[in-house]
Amino acid sequence: MFDNLVESSSHKDDLTRKGSFIGITALIYAVLMVTFFVAGIYWYDAHLGQMELELTTLVAPVPVPQQQKEPEQKQEAKPVKVDQNVDVRKELIADVTRTELVPKEVSAKASDVPPVRRGVTTVLGTSDSNAVVAMPSGPGAGTVVTTPTRVNIADEPPPPDVRPTPPRAPISGGVLNGRAISLPKPAYPPIARAARASGTVVVQVLIDENGNVVSATALSGHPLLTAVAVRAARQAKFSPTKLSGQPVKVTGVIQYNFVAQ
Repeated sequence: MFDNLVESSSHKDDLTRKGSFIGITALIYAVLMVTFFVAGIYWYDAHLGQMELELTTLVAPVPVPQQQKEPEQKQEAKPVKVDQNVDVRKELIADVTRTELVPKEVSAKASDVPPVRRGVTTVLGTSDSNAVVAMPSGPGAGTVVTTPTRVNIADEPPPPDVRPTPPRAPISGGVLNGRAISLPKPAYPPIARAARASGTVVVQVLIDENGNVVSATALSGHPLLTAVAVRAARQAKFSPTKLSGQPVKVTGVIQYNFVAQ
């Protein structure tokens, strides 16, 4: 009975219209959503500078130093003072009244260790103390140790200050030609010979403690002859001059006579 089904054309067109309507509506919604999304991005970018933003910085935690435990102070056991019957000394020093003991060394500093008391047993220890009840020394099998007496002498006075003798001023020797042990003669310059220059040239010299000329200056004479006279005066040699046993400097003059040739 239903072998042949015939679809009416009116129902097919209705389905086509509905499908087109749904497709167009979906497309419009998609376009509107894309438009709103793009507009929202531009609007957010335009108002980004006006928005108040809070900047959060992550800071690493500051390590807290661990408090070091102070080492427990051990309570040192205080020695119990016991009444002793012997003297204790850091060093065995005999009394100065025992003149039969000859000291091995002499010290300029007084010792802070009290001497050994006569008739009282004394032992070496880390401190100096006297017996509460002195035990008299007696015969025994031990060895008796005797130490030399330390003799204290006063400190030597400091040596006197030795001030150096200030240098003395040069003494005047006048004309020194006769006191020279070596007095070279100056050369006669050719220009002075051509000009027939002559006369006496006086040169003032300063002689040190060893007899050497340390300075020479021409005082008078022909200008063409002063240079050679000064040069010859610097080469002169004198014997040292002493005053009260001390060598001194001497100042004087040397005269050179030039004869025209």
